[in-house]
Amino acid sequence: MSSREQRGGPYHERTTSQLVSGALAGDEGSWSEIVHRHTALVMSRVRQFRLTPQQAEDVAQTVWLNLLEHLGDLREPEALPGWIATATRHECIRVTQQARRSVPVDPATGRLDAPDHADLDAELLRAERHAALRAALAELPDHQRELLLLLSTDPAPSYQEVSALLGIPIGSIGPTRQRGLARLRRTAAIRTYLAAPTGTTTREGGHDALALG
Repeated sequence: MSSREQRGGPYHERTTSQLVSGALAGDEGSWSEIVHRHTALVMSRVRQFRLTPQQAEDVAQTVWLNLLEHLGDLREPEALPGWIATATRHECIRVTQQARRSVPVDPATGRLDAPDHADLDAELLRAERHAALRAALAELPDHQRELLLLLSTDPAPSYQEVSALLGIPIGSIGPTRQRGLARLRRTAAIRTYLAAPTGTTTREGGHDALALG
């Protein structure tokens, strides 16, 4: 009997909950099946950011390592695809921002090319806005946070794809999104951000300045 047919049947016939339970119990076959099933999802998110092959490989490795570390924290195993999609997007953003922070060197003089101050100010304001949004999202229930993050991808997935990824009925996606956005606006992080006296350029748009995506 092959390793994929041990422990109660072929791995490809197991539910996500069964695979998660098996992986947490140390079953390498269950972990391999989780990676196999969701590799296409990871790569589809990576392609949206047009990363280099090396960056894409680094993102994928980081996502799987993070999943391995936090698999036991997953409250609902069926939400695993949404967790992976969100984690991949966050890692792609991190890698992209890291690449943008690299300061180029003039090959003729060997001196650093100083960034434009206006661009630097805009980048700092964006970072401030994103930090407030991340903090606000952390205040939401898991199902609302995962849905909002998934719908904020560009291009956004269809409701059919969202339903399959998060395991929720298509008819509940719209209402859940609206409740999530309403709750997001009431979070302490957003209220603090909008009430702060600095950074008025990003605050002039109110809640619109904090739109996901």
